Amino acid sequence: MSLLDDLGKLVSGSGGSGAELHAAYDEATRNVSQGTLAEGLTHTFNSPETPPFEQMLAGLFKQSNPDQKAGVLNQVLGTLGSGQASSILASLGLSGAAGAVAGGAVSPQQAQQVPPQAVEELAKRAAAKNPSIVDQAAGFYAQHPTLVKSIGAGALALLMSRISQSRRQA
Repeated sequence: MSLLDDLGKLVSGSGGSGAELHAAYDEATRNVSQGTLAEGLTHTFNSPETPPFEQMLAGLFKQSNPDQKAGVLNQVLGTLGSGQASSILASLGLSGAAGAVAGGAVSPQQAQQVPPQAVEELAKRAAAKNPSIVDQAAGFYAQHPTLVKSIGAGALALLMSRISQSRRQA
């Protein structure tokens, strides 16, 4: 059975546990480009079948290591600007986190001070200001495919379906 057959079986719901879905995902990410994975993530982030982008990004942020947290926060800050981001965080009662982002680029240590709920609000505002932040976040997390497994079974299945479609069209 080919990788495409395995993916099709798993995403159609005709078999496969969460562990099998993760194993198939691992196999798929070894066989697709980062660009294909990023395109699939963008599709998943924008899908009406998954939670809103900002919720998914906050979930990924929560599971990220300090360097990854800083990387994605710096992308969001690039869209919002540090002043607007600081203002948003301060309005949420997060003065410590507001101070962390006030200087522009966020260090991994500073990123640890920002709670996932704040990232959710920042991502929501960033996406409203510039929808390309979804593509940027997808590209960022495509560089960290193991972390993507934490987006949830439904979203992962949708991502796998998109990867499968991309491979069939190639």
